[in-house]
This record gives sequence, C-alpha cells and structure tokens, in this order.
Amino acid sequence: MIDRAAVQGWLDAYVRAWETYDPALIGALFTEDAAYYADPFDRGTRGRDAIVARWLAHRDAPGTYRAAYAPVAVDGETAVATGFSRYFGADGTTPRATYGNAFVLRFAPDGRCAEYREWFMEAPAGGG
Repeated sequence: MIDRAAVQGWLDAYVRAWETYDPALIGALFTEDAAYYADPFDRGTRGRDAIVARWLAHRDAPGTYRAAYAPVAVDGETAVATGFSRYFGADGTTPRATYGNAFVLRFAPDGRCAEYREWFMEAPAGGG
C-alpha cells in the first residue's frame, strides 16, 4: 500500500529524472518488469531497461520545460495524479506550450512504479 507522501516523492523524483535524463534516476522509478504507456493509444513499453532507453531516445532540450504534479487520489497500490508540463523556447522563458497531465500509477510494495499510464492535453493558444 502506498500513501500520498510516497506518491508525491515519486512524482518529484520523476521530474528530477526528466530534468537530468540520468539513466540511474529514470531506472530507479520503475520495477524491472514495469509497463509504460505515454498516452492512451500507446502500445506500451515493457521493462525498466526499455523504458530508460525510450526516455533517452526522446529527450527534451535542457532548460526548455518545467513540470509539477501532485496526487489527487490513492487507493491501495494505485494512485491518480495531475499537474502541468510547460515548455519554453530555447531562451528558457518564451512560453511555447502548456499541457495538462493526468497519470494513473500502479506501485509495487517497494514504492517503484509497476504500471504507468499518462494522458495529456495541450492548452489552447494563449492559455495555460
């Protein structure tokens, strides 16, 4: 069973891993046999090593994004979280896009994510 504080810690670690693209930080988020779905139509990526490789193959430029997420519901091993991802131009300040995010996360007893599902929607132009 996981609690809100543990989910928030995982989400904060997720953002740190995204900011650094450190393979060890990315890998520490997921179980060995985790399933990762970046959108509802994604066929999924299976296994921690494959998830790390996927992240590293699709990097965002450093300093061009910021994100904050928080849990909204926790039930047993499953959590739902929401938040926003904001992208900026190369200067790191010119707004480029804002996405609202929702995550359904299933955790293993050790606090690592065993199943990750994400939904995102881009804010209308001038929004966010």
